[in-house]
Amino acid sequence: MVLLSASRISKTFGDKEVLRCVDVELRSGDHVALVGPNGAGKSTLLKILTGEIDSDGGAVELPTAGTIGYLQQHPDFAENDTVWSLAQEAVGDLATLAEEAEQVAQRLAAISSDAGRADVVHDQLLEQYDRLQAKLHQEDAYNWEYRVERILQGLGFIEAWYQRPARQLSGGQQNRLMLACLLLQQPDLMILDEPNNHLDIESTEWLEMTLSAWPGAYLIVSHDRFFLDQTANVVLELVDGQLDRFRGNYSAYVHQKAERLEVQRRTYEKHREEIEKLEDFVRKHHHGQKSTQAEDRRKKLQRIELVEPPREIATPKFHFPKAARAGDMVLRARDLAKAFDKPLFGKLNLQIERGQRWAILGSNGCGKSTLLKCLLGQEALDAGEVKLGTNLQIGYFDQLLSQLRPDITAAEAIRVPHRDLDDNARRSILGAFGLSGDVAIKPLQMLSGGEKNRTMLAWLSAMEANFLILDEPTNHLDLWSRHALEEAIKRFDGTVLLVTHDRYLVNAVADHVLVLSGGKSSQMEGNYDDYRLQMKTGSAIADQDQLARGQLGNGRFGPSNGSQRRTRDLDTTIKNVNSTDVDRKDGEKVLRRKRVFPYRKVGDLERDIATAETNIETLHAQMLEPANLRDGRKMKELQQDLVGTEQQLLQLYEHYEEACELN
Repeated sequence: MVLLSASRISKTFGDKEVLRCVDVELRSGDHVALVGPNGAGKSTLLKILTGEIDSDGGAVELPTAGTIGYLQQHPDFAENDTVWSLAQEAVGDLATLAEEAEQVAQRLAAISSDAGRADVVHDQLLEQYDRLQAKLHQEDAYNWEYRVERILQGLGFIEAWYQRPARQLSGGQQNRLMLACLLLQQPDLMILDEPNNHLDIESTEWLEMTLSAWPGAYLIVSHDRFFLDQTANVVLELVDGQLDRFRGNYSAYVHQKAERLEVQRRTYEKHREEIEKLEDFVRKHHHGQKSTQAEDRRKKLQRIELVEPPREIATPKFHFPKAARAGDMVLRARDLAKAFDKPLFGKLNLQIERGQRWAILGSNGCGKSTLLKCLLGQEALDAGEVKLGTNLQIGYFDQLLSQLRPDITAAEAIRVPHRDLDDNARRSILGAFGLSGDVAIKPLQMLSGGEKNRTMLAWLSAMEANFLILDEPTNHLDLWSRHALEEAIKRFDGTVLLVTHDRYLVNAVADHVLVLSGGKSSQMEGNYDDYRLQMKTGSAIADQDQLARGQLGNGRFGPSNGSQRRTRDLDTTIKNVNSTDVDRKDGEKVLRRKRVFPYRKVGDLERDIATAETNIETLHAQMLEPANLRDGRKMKELQQDLVGTEQQLLQLYEHYEEACELN
């Protein structure tokens, strides 16, 4: 079934033809990715397909049956709209179907008990009841609340936020809420422009699973290559105003595109060779003995239908210079701890050696950027120490691009104090990052987000750093610039510490992974796929002191903080547990743990742990209530209660482990 059809769509802005006779057809079951360089016209095409703007030519045909949903980027909320009310509204009449069926059932029962009522009324109500029941089961309406909760929680909304006014949400949270509402509406065709913006890795993975199993059709624009690999079965490429279709996901598109380009290049070159031969013959023999033949060839030239050159996407050649040799140890961190309103990490140990490439993963707000700033000395630690190696030249990419003054040009922005780079040298560096011509001399405030990002990367190149610390370097970069950055990092012979949500990049460049989660941390050898494998096999957050002492072997994760959260820090174990020699019957001495806590039953401790965990969840929810957020004194009381309860819980965990071992 065709859900949307657009033919010969054209659009021009000024003297730039953005779309030229573009045809689009979307059918049931199509999971389509729309890709193209920044500025190619992807958002323009989406706006034309959804009727937000008009095309200069062509037509869009929408189905008479079926529904189309579009992810709004700038929603307009009413004052009384809450997270839950908007989600409930999105499921339509499902929320009232069960109530309506109940009312019909009551009327039916009343009529059945009254023998004097006409059978025709009874039959009508029975038919209505059967129809409602069929729809209830077909739409799974009895579980609408579960569906709402599953989608809200999948996109990062905790229960304490359900009654929060939508206007009080951040911009990213509002976009996530609109995505949740669109998924709850279940239209036959969804049009999604950057749906995984503002999502952390966990929410993005949830969205990937949801979309890959989606029964309807969708059209997605995204710069996340891993995301497109998981969700697309068709790729539409928009380049130079024209659209090409490829079967499969992003990786399949890359392979097919390379094959097509090779064929197109050979065809074009052969065509040009033929034309040049004819032109050369005409030029040589136009007035000679072979003038008749020359005239025939001239007419043949006029009849030849010119073959267009291959539509190749110019990929910048990002480059970081050869790194000066640093010491074997680049960075060593011991027992790092940092907390704001909640612990971000504690007793974190990390050692980075020359040439290693580390990726830091974790959900939004877990402390990844804060950790980088602590390592650089830009943010004070609560505990622990950081030691840097010798002969280091650090290049730090701040995701906020705070090093770039908006009033200076890109050519000025990449001046570095320790190198005397003339204008030509700086322009050459900028050119390697796709910044040439007038772009190099425009004030940064006039450049796009992607151009500012590439200016920052060019500054790192000018720095000749041998230790790159990169915080979300792929922000605002299109697919081709991301690939260029990936290749540049792979060729770089220095050391890299990387924070990113781009899992494709982590897979390509990382040889070590550090994960932050819930105030804990873990590390392992490998890339993102290796990390996912460890998670699937049940491993998770490892004890950092064990990792630092090399007791976990083979780079594998230790016990999970979620599935086995009673894992205790080794330093705490050493401090709280004394050992004594116990003679066995065979004469061999073995170490046996001495009791630190008074005797208690394991079951009693489990109940106390469950109570403490519930109290912590309640305190977290209370701290998110709008009334409490406005009351400084109340927030301070809640924070004190939270700290006390968390300390109590840690002690209960230790007591529980002792009881399990010694009771």
